[in-house]
This record gives sequence, structure tokens and C-alpha cells, in this order.
Amino acid sequence: MAPKDTFFRSADMSLTQLYIANEISREVVSALGEVGEVQFRDLNPDTNAFQRTFTKEIRRLDNVERQLRYFASQMEKADITMRPSSEFANTLAAPSSAEIDELAERSESLEQRVVSLNDSYETLKKREMELTEWRWVLREAGGFFDRAHGHTEEIRTSVDGDTDEAPLLQDVEHQVPRGQNGDAQQSFSVMNIGFVAGVIPRDRIGSFERILWRTLRGNLYMNQSEIPEPIIDPTTNEEIHKNVFVIFAHGKEIIAKIRKISESLGSSLYSVDENSELRRDQIHEVNTRLGDVESVLRNTKNTLDAELSQIARSLAAWMIIVKKEKSVYHTLNKFSYDQARKTLIAEAWCPTNSLPLIKSTLQDVNDRAGLSVPTIVNQIRTNKTPPSYVKTNRFTEAFQTIINAYGITKYSEVNPGLPTIVTFPFLFAVMFGDFGHGLLMTLTAAAMIIFEKTLLRTKLDELTYMAFYGRYIMLMMGIFSMYTGLIYNDVFSLSFEIFPSQWQWPHDIEEGQAVQASLKPGYRYPFGLDWNWHEAENSLLFTNSYKMKLSILLGWAHMTYSLSLQYINARHFKSKVDIFGNFLPGMIFFQSIFGYLVFTIVYKWSIDWNARGDAPPGLLNMLIFMFLSPGSIEEQLYPGQAGVQVFLLLLAVVQVPIMLLLKPLWLRAEHNRARALGYRGLGEHARVSALDEDGDMNGGPSEGRDSLASDGEGIAMIAQDIDEGEHEEFDFSDVMIHQVIHTIEFCLNCISHTASYLRLWALSLAHQQLSIVLWTMTLGGALTTEGSTLRVIMIVVGFYMWFFLTVAILCVMEGTSAMLHSLRLHWVEAMSKHFMGDGIPFTPFSFKILLEEDPVD
Repeated sequence: MAPKDTFFRSADMSLTQLYIANEISREVVSALGEVGEVQFRDLNPDTNAFQRTFTKEIRRLDNVERQLRYFASQMEKADITMRPSSEFANTLAAPSSAEIDELAERSESLEQRVVSLNDSYETLKKREMELTEWRWVLREAGGFFDRAHGHTEEIRTSVDGDTDEAPLLQDVEHQVPRGQNGDAQQSFSVMNIGFVAGVIPRDRIGSFERILWRTLRGNLYMNQSEIPEPIIDPTTNEEIHKNVFVIFAHGKEIIAKIRKISESLGSSLYSVDENSELRRDQIHEVNTRLGDVESVLRNTKNTLDAELSQIARSLAAWMIIVKKEKSVYHTLNKFSYDQARKTLIAEAWCPTNSLPLIKSTLQDVNDRAGLSVPTIVNQIRTNKTPPSYVKTNRFTEAFQTIINAYGITKYSEVNPGLPTIVTFPFLFAVMFGDFGHGLLMTLTAAAMIIFEKTLLRTKLDELTYMAFYGRYIMLMMGIFSMYTGLIYNDVFSLSFEIFPSQWQWPHDIEEGQAVQASLKPGYRYPFGLDWNWHEAENSLLFTNSYKMKLSILLGWAHMTYSLSLQYINARHFKSKVDIFGNFLPGMIFFQSIFGYLVFTIVYKWSIDWNARGDAPPGLLNMLIFMFLSPGSIEEQLYPGQAGVQVFLLLLAVVQVPIMLLLKPLWLRAEHNRARALGYRGLGEHARVSALDEDGDMNGGPSEGRDSLASDGEGIAMIAQDIDEGEHEEFDFSDVMIHQVIHTIEFCLNCISHTASYLRLWALSLAHQQLSIVLWTMTLGGALTTEGSTLRVIMIVVGFYMWFFLTVAILCVMEGTSAMLHSLRLHWVEAMSKHFMGDGIPFTPFSFKILLEEDPVD
């Protein structure tokens, strides 16, 4: 019977072999994907993706997935909302092969229809744009002709002058008589003058004029005007501002050059009749065609939107089905195929406690298929390192993520995530401690927890999602911050006056005299810091000393606890060499120095130095001289101090060679003893098939095999021993080098890590002082303003400034800083004492995880 799965260690894992009939392989894998408790191993590591068995099915589903993504893009383009996938979560059953085929055929036909409608719509939009541009060209060019013909006298006057403006039209007006209607059409043909009219983007008009001028050496006349309305490009749906231009020039070759230059710069050219009557006919024809196109466009758009709206009702479900189906075939490609028995063979890791659920699931699939061939679950006993699977819930998931970000827990070792649930928010609160700020954080986290289901269905931005994912961490940090805020007696930099102070001020005070409080006899402040310290001039000196020593005590307790987990791991793995070679000497070394420092801090606190009439000794100098000059004491803390310190120093020094040599020599002795007794070669291993011809599939009395199935059952469960151990050749030099590095690191880290916990004091002090400054500069100053009207205005303005800066700076920025420092204390200072982080993550084949990692919405 497997032990119960807890958060303290990874779940007990089993390596299994599955023998699945080819006819129900897809249904079996799909059912296991719904269970989400099985991690399949790839039995074809040397086979590339194109040579695997189910590549054809995967390619087909890839095409269906591409079509569904095309539908989604078209719906987004048409601003049509897709039905959310959350509505299908509990209604989607595993589809049959026939239903998948039907979905593929339907998707193909829908794609053809949508593509056809979309192409028609884009073609019509392009035609609409061309007709709109043509109408603007006819209007603007016609207006230009009318203006040119209506100002003959002005043009003639300009010809007699010295100006060179419009030389072509000047020659026309001079040399050719005008017709009865005032038109100059005949003059163009007589003088061999042609013109080009069209539309060009406004941002290219400058380059267009320069190129024309330099290419034709000024032998042209150009007129342009802006189109007041932007033109929408049907391919990009962008609004483009364009200009209408008309260019006159001599000769066909020059006109051809103008056309080529115009087209090269992205302009569109249109025909314009010189005759005003014919031009009006053109405009009428363009307006008629434009109306027809707009009518057809509306019908096409309505049809396309109706088609996409129908697809939107089921698209999310289709995408979920296709994703699941693809993952099923990708998993099937990891199996090996037994040609003789026509079965698929799979190997998978799964939690031992989940084996009954897996067995019943396979039994259900077998019963629904009505096959007489059983699906066999062959449990393998192996010394291969299993993956680590720590079962989490909504509360513990975020804390475990903190640990996994540093490293995956090794199989069956102590999971640091369990103590992290308490120590992480507590160390954060030591740095962040303020009751008011903690209350704001608690309320924010509580709101996210209360509206958890709504927020899960909402698409959040990255920062908001990070805060929502860590909502339970934030809740714990807020609660612990409220607790430490009560200890520090801080609420938005102010103090609680819940209990009477233990300090009393003298009654007779002379002006200018320094006032010193005295302790009340027989009374001490019952909880936390006395509120009178907030008003004292030496408050900073007192809290500095208090919090600095407190941070050393907390660091020692945290590291001692973490170091104790090393013993629990060594005992679990039955490794005496780690207990006697690493844990015991390491613990003795650490306690001889820093455990002694903690003892002196507590001892110094417990002595009434004023009653003794002595000055309290400095502990930092005491610790320094303990190493520099052992046995000499300048300021005595307690009787016999010199002898105790010399003994502890010698005890710590003795542990260094023990840590350095004991484990390598122990391992070498065990290796030599094993070689003398003889053992199996490193490359040898035994493998037993559950379906060998001489074996008994129904659980006969075969050695190394224990059948858990009775006759007639559709699921056979067999246990067997397979040695697939990951052996390494013993190398004394490698072990010695590793141990030397470990010893040096441990000894140096004991010093640096203890000093690192001083950040608890530094950040707590910084947070408190910043909170005081913020209150004084905003709301505190407004409350002392004289004048009723001005005071009300200053209080309102000051409150908004104080509240915004409190949330933005003290809660968000300072909170993030304290969280990162707490994270570092766990990753480096604590977890390095016992945690290797070299485990293999358990990545089960799970539809739930698949859809969470790649949602369809």
C-alpha cells in the first residue's frame, strides 16, 4: 500500500507498462488525458517526427487547426465575439473518429465558403475604392478645366509678362482660337499636348513633383488638390490621405514617362474626358456603378457576418477538440508497436495512489469498446529516478511555484514549499511590518479571492495576472504584516495606544530642560513595542539595535531549521555518511559560532545592566576577538567566558577536517568492500516482458511477478522487477573535489548568510522612515494647517496625495522589494542548507494542463 500523498514530500511514483489493443488506443489515451495522472515516456527517441506512426493524422489535424485559426482571425477582423470556452468545459465528451472526420470535412467546406465570401468582399471593396478615387479625379480635374477655361484673360496677361508659369497652356491660349463654348479641346490635339490624371498618397507628393521636374526638365504643367476625406485601403484597413493630380505635357513619349513615374510611386491613374458634357456622363456612370457596388457589398458583408456568427457559436469547442486530438496522437507517437501481438506498448510514470483510478478508467474504455483482449497495466519495480510530483491545491500552488523557480525537488526529499508557506510571508512581514499597509494588502488579496471565478474567466494583463496568481501569497503576506505591525506598533507610521505605556514623564519640567522618562514600577507593556518610543528622540537608536539583533535571531532560527531538514533527508534515504559527514559537523560548526552569538544576544537582553552598574559589552567586538585573540576578554559578559569561547572555537575548527574527509573516505571504503564481495557489472540489467510466451498473463505463479487481476477481468495488473538503474562509476577524486567545494562553501556561507539576514533590519527601518516622511509631508502637514477653509482644502489634497503615494510607493514598490528580499533569503540562505534542486518535474499528459497553457480564447 503506497503512503498517503502529502505536501511534505513528492508523491510515491510507479513506472508502468501499458499493453493496449490497437483498436482502442486512441480512446485509452484520451481517457488518460482526462484523468491527467500519467506521464508517458518516449519509446522512439531515435525516430524523427516524419517517420512516426501517426504523422498523417497529426498533419490532418494541423490543417483543421489552421482553418479554425483562420475563422478566429476573420471573426476578430469582423468584430464578432466568439462563444467562450468556459461554457463548454463540462459538456465536451471525447469525440469518436467519425465525429473528427465530420469536423474536418465541415471545416474544409466552411473555409472554402468563408474564403470565397471574403475574396468577393475584398474585391468589391477594392472596386469601391477605385470608383471613389475616379469620382474625385473627375470632380477635381473637371474643376481645373473649368477654372482654366474661365480665366483666359488672366492667362494671356501672364504670357505677355515675364512669368514662366504654365508655359504649355499659355502657348495654347495664344496660338489657337477658342471655340464657341469656350472650350480648348481642339488646342490640345493641334499642339500635341496630352495629360495624365490620377490619385497619389499625400506623403509622396513632394517626391513625385521633384522626380517629374528633374526628369522632364520642367516641360510640364501640374495641378493638384487634396481629397478632404481619407481613403480606406481594403487590404490593410488603413486610412490613407491622398491627392488628385493632373499633369499636362508635350508628346506621347513624355506622357508615357509620366505614367511610368506615377505608377512607380503607387499612384492610380484614371481616364478623364476633356469635353465637359462627356465628363458629366462619366460622373453619372461612376455614381451609378458605385451605388451598385455598395449594395452588393452590404449583402456580401451581411452574408459573411452571418456565416461567421454561426461558426462563433461552436468555434471554441472545435478548437478544444482539435487540441485534445492532436495531443492524443502526439502521445501515441511515443508508443512502440508490437507487430506479433498487434498491440501498442507504452511506458509511463504515475502516482502509485492513482493506479486504481487508472485501472478503472481503462476498464471503462475496454467495456465500452466491447473487446475481449484486456488492456494490461504492468507495474515495474525499478531503481530509475522517478519524476517529482508534489500535489498542490489553489492555496499551495503559488508557494510551490516559488520553489520550482529555483529548482525541482528531488524525488521523495523534503519539499521546501511546506515551511515556505509560513516563513516566506513572515520574513516579508518583518521587513514590511505596518498594520495599515498590511491591511490594504489583505483587503486586495481577499477581493481577488472572493471574485476568483470571475477573474479566472477574464483576460487579465500580465502584471494583474501575476498578482492574481499569487493572491494567496499576498493574503498571507498581508496577515503577517498586520501581525508584525502590531509588534512594531506601526499603523501608517503612527502608533496604537491600546495599552497604557510603561514609561512615565516627570511632572515638574523646567523650560529648555531635557526630559527623560522613567519606567513605571511593576508594570511592563503587554504586547509589542511601547507607543511612547515613537515620540522619543532616541527612538531610532533603540529600534536600530532591537531590529538588528532580532534579524540575527530570526536568521539563525531559519537556517537552523533548514539545516535540520538535511538530517531528515539523509535519514529518509538511509545515508549515514551524509548524517555523520555533512549534517552533524555542519550543525556543530554553525552552532559553535552563530548559535553562541544568539545565546549572547539573549543573555545580554536578560541582564539589567543598570542595576549591576556595568556598561553592556559590545557583541560584535566580542565575536571578532573570539577569532583574532582566543582566550582574551576585554569586556566580560558572564563568568568563565574565555574558556567557553576557546572550547567552542576549537570545536568549530575540528569540524572542518571531518566535513572534508569523512564522506570521501567512507564512500571509498564502501566501494572497496563491495568490490571485494563482488557485484553485478554496471552495464548489466534484466528486462522481463509481461507477455512472454512462457509467462502467465493471468497471474500464474511466476517469479518476480505478482498478479493483481482475477480471471475474466479486462485489466491485468502485473508487478515485475526491472533494473534500469542509472549507475555511475565511483571516482574518489571527483568525490573529494566535490566535498572540498562543499566544505569551503558551507563555512564561508555560514558567515555571509548570517550577515545577509541583516536586510530584515535594514528594509524594516527604511519602510518605517519612508512611511513617516510620507505622512509628515502630506496628510500630517495638512492637519496642522491654520484657517478652516484652507485646512479643509489641504486635508482633501493631502489625503489624495498620501493615499496614492502610500499605495504606489509603500505598498507596491516597497512590497515588491521586500518580497524579492524574502525570496532571496529562501533561495540562497535557507534552501542551500538542504536542497539540491536537481529533480525531474512530473509533466503528466493532461487535457486540463494543455488548455491552461494554451487557452483557445
